[in-house]
Amino acid sequence: MREFFAFLLCCLLFSNSLWSQTAVVQGIILDENLHPVSGASISLEDRGTSSNENGFYNWVVPADREIQLTVTHIGFKNVTFKAFLSRDEVLEFNPVLSSRIEQIGEVVLQPEKRERFRGITAIDPEDIRNLPGANAGVENLLKTLPGVSSNNELSTQYSVRGGNYDENLVYVNGIEVYRPFLIRSGQQEGLSFVNPDLIRNVYFSAGGFQAKYGDKLSSVLDITYRRPVDFQASLDASFLGINLAAEGVSKNRKFSALGGIRYRDNSLLVDARETETNFEPLFADAQVNLIYRFSSGFEMSFLGNASLNDYSYQPLTRQTNFGTLQDPRALVVHYTGREEDVYKTFFGAVKGSYRINKNFTAHLTASAYNTQEKEYYDIIAQYLLGKVNANFTGKDFGKVEFSEGVGAHLTHARNKLDALIFNLEHTGNLNIEGHNFNYGIKYTHEDVRDRIREYEIVDSAGFSLRPPLPDFKNNQPYVPYEAPLKPFTSIRGFNNIQIDRVQAYLQWSRRIDINDHEFWFNAGARTHTWFVSSEDETAGAQIVFSPRGQLALKPAWKVDMLFRLAGGVYHQPPFYRELRSYSGTLNPEVEAQRALHLGLGNDYSFEIYERPFRLTSEVYYKDLENVNPYTLENVRIRYAANNNAEAFAYGLDLRLNGEFVPGTESWLSFGYLKTEENINGKGFIARPTDQRLKFGLLFQDYVPTIPRLKMYLNMVYNTELPGGSPAYADPYLYQSRLPDYKRADLGLFYLLKNGNSEEDFFRGFKEVSVGIEIFNIFNTQNSITNTFVRDVYTKTQYAVPNYLTPRIYNIRVGFKL
Repeated sequence: MREFFAFLLCCLLFSNSLWSQTAVVQGIILDENLHPVSGASISLEDRGTSSNENGFYNWVVPADREIQLTVTHIGFKNVTFKAFLSRDEVLEFNPVLSSRIEQIGEVVLQPEKRERFRGITAIDPEDIRNLPGANAGVENLLKTLPGVSSNNELSTQYSVRGGNYDENLVYVNGIEVYRPFLIRSGQQEGLSFVNPDLIRNVYFSAGGFQAKYGDKLSSVLDITYRRPVDFQASLDASFLGINLAAEGVSKNRKFSALGGIRYRDNSLLVDARETETNFEPLFADAQVNLIYRFSSGFEMSFLGNASLNDYSYQPLTRQTNFGTLQDPRALVVHYTGREEDVYKTFFGAVKGSYRINKNFTAHLTASAYNTQEKEYYDIIAQYLLGKVNANFTGKDFGKVEFSEGVGAHLTHARNKLDALIFNLEHTGNLNIEGHNFNYGIKYTHEDVRDRIREYEIVDSAGFSLRPPLPDFKNNQPYVPYEAPLKPFTSIRGFNNIQIDRVQAYLQWSRRIDINDHEFWFNAGARTHTWFVSSEDETAGAQIVFSPRGQLALKPAWKVDMLFRLAGGVYHQPPFYRELRSYSGTLNPEVEAQRALHLGLGNDYSFEIYERPFRLTSEVYYKDLENVNPYTLENVRIRYAANNNAEAFAYGLDLRLNGEFVPGTESWLSFGYLKTEENINGKGFIARPTDQRLKFGLLFQDYVPTIPRLKMYLNMVYNTELPGGSPAYADPYLYQSRLPDYKRADLGLFYLLKNGNSEEDFFRGFKEVSVGIEIFNIFNTQNSITNTFVRDVYTKTQYAVPNYLTPRIYNIRVGFKL
């Protein structure tokens, strides 16, 4: 039976990391140009191993004592480093060998040090895979970092330093990836593009990033998938879905394949909310990364992804209690109708990399992205607003006993969108005597065909409510309006638009030593030219120029201190959504939004009880012009399609990370932010993302006497966010805020099998784990929006909160081959 189970799992699944009976050191050995070094020797005392032709090595070493490893290769200077590994720990160490005459000193996690100079946060992929969350993945971990905010655990979207969800760049293997357009709520999103089971490196920058990255205003998430060196497979299953992953290489080591299949079911989360529903979601995707090495200097790769989000939602009833103990109230809703949404996305990219010589590498990438989206819904909500029985001893406690308002609400939509985005890009890296140059040129063609038809009708006490526009006075329900009926909101648009873009960049970087002080310089610039055309009109060409720069200094002090200064001009040329106004019409003349970034940062590394810690701090300021104002409801962004505002954002980010528990990394983060905008010269008011304070915690622990029992805690606290205003409310007159967002997720896991022992039940598996996850462990009632209902007698409008998920339990099991 055990052999059959092992065979069946091997046929079904796929996975990632290796674990040993003691500890593991693994990584890729690189030269000064960051190219893999094959045949390098890694030795410990009288034992040793060597790197393969891809520069990769994986070695079992003793645990629970200090070890000193030496990396040697003919033509390079030796590198030594010390480490103390706990039992079953996996350390990723990527040494950079130097051919210079001077001796390289001890230690040297050079890649990590390089990212410190650049102001980039490096994230351990294992933390991503282990961190509990209702929407586990890279984005779940980002939300614990300073400057990154999200008030919706059902969504993978995030805002950075006052920006919105559309202002973040995401790259996988150096290729920009995209999201669907029409998604309105987090529970519709399904899966992020990034598959956490395939990741090797994750780098994140919250601002002041280099010119080689594209034209967005807020952040960069740069992800690299693993390069397989052997067969590995894994299965991760829970009540929320199944993840399968596998990788392998051919016998001649020239061809490698890495892939994953994911299925997610949000029913556990959605069914726990106040609205009773018939919910039938189908969120699935398949992803593959293929690499073929024709020679030591030339390789071709393919990255492909196909995903399906099929969202079938039929609400039935809802009762939301709100108010105070002295004045308890409730909104009771009975629904008729359903929502059918389908989002299909397809992505493919072919990339050729040619190492012309040891100092020059060139890449050519062609990619295409297609999204086919459909939103169909007709839902009638018949509601009752009333006072609740507050007698704890009575049998009718919690029931509505007196109605203050009744009515109905009809929402209708027939929205369809088909978008095709094609990219052709050439990039290169050139090193000339320590001067590193990066350049690139990219052509993009975007073809979007969009039909939007949606309306909303509101009825109260038998009267259809007209929108409160200034053209007429509306005193319903006291005085009926005798004009022809109009929907409360109506959006109609039939748009067929093409956008052609040409982008180019050039940047230079250099590291030098002056009197034992280390300096790192980076300077570059981007240009972006685009043309917008539609069936009705064609806009003239627009062009922007974006200079950017960074400076880092590591003084030769006894304390490990590093200072960074970064700044530049960042533009965001409009994408399709920024060109479409609230009414659904297009404005091809919308200009690029512009932001001036300034950031001053510091890294301070130190030890407490001989354990490493680092305090990272940064103050920043962003001055924004040509701002395109927008409204935000759940995750749906609607733009004014007009550059009629200016804005600013400033704040402070702090992060303390280190080994709070020996052998594990945890961190505590704090962020302060203030962002405001001035629309049409009326004065500055809070932007939709003005979240003043943010606290985040990622904590890992294990039981010393039971090291296989591990705990992961993820906590986020965000202060109130602007939002929840009634329709047509003037933001200058109605500045309401949602309650604070408080959430904690806990994961407890036990390793049933860890290693290649043949003596236990799970023979043939490298790792078997089982665990329980508790989402929202304090059962906090967080809300993402408000529903506004009017009392028919007093005309008072009540903000009824739309709550997010309560406390939920999830069982999770994992297998690795």
